[in-house]
Amino acid sequence: MTQPDIAIVGGGLLGRLLAWRAATTGLRVALYDAASSQGEGSAAWVAAGMITPSTEAIDADPEIVAMGRRSLCLWPQWLAELPEPVFYRDDGTLLLWHRQDACEARRFERFLAARDAQAHLVHVDAVRLSELEPALDSRFQQSLHLPGEAQIDNRALLKTLALALQEAGVQCHWRTFVAADALPTAGIVVDCRGMGARQDLSQLRGVRGEIVRLDAPDVELRHMLRLLHPRFSVYVAPRAEGKLVVGATSVESDDRSPMSVRGALELLTSAYSMLPTLAEGRILEFDTQVRPTLPDNRPAFFYHLGRRVLRINGLYRHGFLLSPAIVEEALPLLSGQWEESYTGRWSCLRLCAHEVEEEQACPSL
Repeated sequence: MTQPDIAIVGGGLLGRLLAWRAATTGLRVALYDAASSQGEGSAAWVAAGMITPSTEAIDADPEIVAMGRRSLCLWPQWLAELPEPVFYRDDGTLLLWHRQDACEARRFERFLAARDAQAHLVHVDAVRLSELEPALDSRFQQSLHLPGEAQIDNRALLKTLALALQEAGVQCHWRTFVAADALPTAGIVVDCRGMGARQDLSQLRGVRGEIVRLDAPDVELRHMLRLLHPRFSVYVAPRAEGKLVVGATSVESDDRSPMSVRGALELLTSAYSMLPTLAEGRILEFDTQVRPTLPDNRPAFFYHLGRRVLRINGLYRHGFLLSPAIVEEALPLLSGQWEESYTGRWSCLRLCAHEVEEEQACPSL
């Protein structure tokens, strides 16, 4: 077998996207992942697939918002190149609140104005809201709308990317565990293992995500919904054929055990408070996952120039928001600029010219 130009370890969302886009440039690529081609072992498997830069702006670093906006431009282009269509909708996010939580709406609006000057926030009254989202059944007298934000069917995307990898000639080694001290031989090795790289990146911590997948064919949602609440922010993301994903933004824990009764009740009660018609929906799945997170909640490139190993990690809960922008940034490194002093577009991903230890994050320049 011909030695690949690039060996990517970790076949979650980032690893698959990077392998696919690198192969389309003519590079010989091998991909290794401990799970199957379905992607069930990845953080992306337990996700809502949301690309919502403005919604995230009240908690995220401004650069994350800018990277998300770049990804929002790239996603439709890349999806159009896949061998099969994947559910994608960009009707935006509706932010809702109950009367007693009106201060949360004012807080959101104030923070968004300060942190994201490009956000296009639209005030929606009850009449317009019933036009935008009839499923809400006039339950809310007002809302905030962030048009243009998008979502992708996460599991369909992982499956279709596996087909795209095959078509692009990527050597895929599914169900192949690669230990940290036995990285494959290639021109460049890219480590995209997420939490699997924890023994190599001591700074890495886990942030737990919890989701409920529902079948509610009588609830025809057009937008993503997010409930503004002082303690527990919950979202509802529609899928094709009456499926819904309900989740919470983050829980500071690296516990991957099944969802607790309290967690399930909080998710479902919050979703029900927005959409009482969910009462007759059917619960398809409760699931949890841990997302890889660095101390500043931003992604980073870690590299060892002598060994030609690049580690990409720390996507936090922003995998779908950031992955295209990160892949776009990494491709020049994999296509011949590795030996050069590389100053990229995003400060958190910039490489320095000299060799550094693998646990040292490359400084912003």
